[in-house]
Amino acid sequence: MKKLIALALAAVMVLGMFAGCSGKPAETNPGESQSANKPSDGANGEIVNLKWVTVGNGKPANYDAWKAAMDAYLEEKIGVHLDVDVISWGDWDQRRNMIVSTNEPYDIMFTNNGTYYKDVNMGAFAKLDDLLAQTPALKDFIPENHWEACRVNGGIYGVPSYKDSSNTFFFIYDQEMADATGLDYKNAHNLADASKVVEAMYGVETANHAANTTVFYLHQGGLDALYGSKYDDVSSGCPAIGVSYKNGEPKVVSVFEQEDIKADLAILQDMYAKGYINSDANILAEAPKYNPFGVAIGWPSAADTIWGPNMLVKDLKVTAVQWGETVLSNATVQGSLNCISASSAHPEKALQLLELVNTDSKVRDMLFYGLEGDNFEYTADGKVHKLNNEWSMAGYTQGTFFNVTTLDTDTSNQWDEVKAQNENATESPILGFSLNKEPISDKLDAIVAVFTEWRAALMTGSDPTACDKMVAAMKDAGLEDVITEVQAQIDAWVASK
Repeated sequence: MKKLIALALAAVMVLGMFAGCSGKPAETNPGESQSANKPSDGANGEIVNLKWVTVGNGKPANYDAWKAAMDAYLEEKIGVHLDVDVISWGDWDQRRNMIVSTNEPYDIMFTNNGTYYKDVNMGAFAKLDDLLAQTPALKDFIPENHWEACRVNGGIYGVPSYKDSSNTFFFIYDQEMADATGLDYKNAHNLADASKVVEAMYGVETANHAANTTVFYLHQGGLDALYGSKYDDVSSGCPAIGVSYKNGEPKVVSVFEQEDIKADLAILQDMYAKGYINSDANILAEAPKYNPFGVAIGWPSAADTIWGPNMLVKDLKVTAVQWGETVLSNATVQGSLNCISASSAHPEKALQLLELVNTDSKVRDMLFYGLEGDNFEYTADGKVHKLNNEWSMAGYTQGTFFNVTTLDTDTSNQWDEVKAQNENATESPILGFSLNKEPISDKLDAIVAVFTEWRAALMTGSDPTACDKMVAAMKDAGLEDVITEVQAQIDAWVASK
C-alpha cells in the first residue's frame, strides 16, 4: 500500500504544473477570514518569523529574491516573514526524523500518513481543534470529512492539503489497440470485464506481430490496486487486514481470504498464465514506460495530460476507464499534511499562514510556481505563463490545488474533475479512527514481513499457490490476534462516538 500511495504522490508531483483555478489571483478570496484580510503583528508589534520544513528538490537558486517578495506580502497580510527549509528527497526521511526526535525548532512541517500517527503520539505536533476557531476560512474551506480523517485520539493535529484527497482507480488503454478489439471497453469497470479486453488486445497484437506480445506489464510490486480499491487497511501498513468500503460496516477482515479479492487474484493468475502479463513480472524492478494496458490512480483527463505523454510514444492516445468506486479514507487524505510544532512560539500565526496558503491565490502561486517575473508571469487573461522549470518546491506538499492559477497552456481545468471525485467519494466506515499499534506491533511487523516475502508472486499472478501459503504463514505469525485487537479498538471507537 505504501508503494500505491507513493505512486499517487508521484503523479501529483508531475501534475502540479497543471493544477488550479483560472483567473488572475486576487490578494484574498471571497471566503477569507478577517485574520487574512488585514495586517497582524506579533504580541509587541514585531514581525513574527516562521520556519516551514518541507521536502522537494532542494532550495531554489533564486530563493533569497523569492523570500523577499513573499515576506513583503505576508508582512502586509498577517505580520509574518517565512523561511522555507526545502530538504531533498534523498535526505528527507533521515533529516525529518532528526528534527522531530531532537525537537529542533520549526513552526510548520510537512508530513503524511507514514509518520503522522507516530509523531502525534510522541507529542511532536500541536493540537489544532481550538486554534481552528481562529481561522474560520481555513476550517470552512476544507471539507469536514477531511478534517475527520486527520483525527488522532480524538484530536486534529494536521491541516490536510485539499486536492486529490480521494483515490479513484482507472484502467488505462492504448486507445488504438483497444478500439481494434471492437469491444465496449469504455463500459468495462471491473477486472473481469477488463481482462476480456486485455485478451482481445493480446489477440490483436499476436496477429500483427506473429509472436506473443505482452499487453499488461507489471513489475514486482504487482497490482496493488486489486486490494487498495476495496479495503481500508486501517492505517496499519498491513494490507492483509482491512475494512471494506462497500458495506459500510466497521468490520475487520482477513483481506486475502475475501471472495472479491480471491476472484480478482484468480483473474490475474489467468492473465499471467496466458501470457498477457510479462513473464518476468515477479522479478522486474520497473515496468516499461509504454504499457498497452495498465492501472493508475487519478482522474479522467489525466489520460491526456499525464498518462499518455508519460509513455513517450509519439501521437499516442490513451483512454481512462474508472475501476470501481472513488474511495476516501484516513490514508488517502493524509497523503499530504502540514502540522504545527508543539514547541512553536507562534502557533496562531503558523495556522494563519496555512489559512492564507489555502485561501489566497497570490500566496499559493508564489509557493507553487516561484518568483513572479523570474519563474513565471501572469498573462493578460489572468493565467500563468511559466518562464522556466527551475522552481524546485514540491507543490503537493503545500496546500490545496483548487486555488492555484491555471497555466496558459491548459485547455481545461482538470481539478474540477478531482473536486467532483472528492465530493462523491465513498467514505471508509472508519474515517477518523486511529489505530494504537503498540499492543500488536510485533505481530503486525511479522505479518508485513510475510506479505513482503510473497508479494511479488501473489500480486503479479505468477504463483497460483501464493495466496493460500501466504495466509497460512500470516496466521502462524498472529494474523487472527491482530484482527481481534483491531476490531476491539474499532468497537470502542464506535461506542465513543
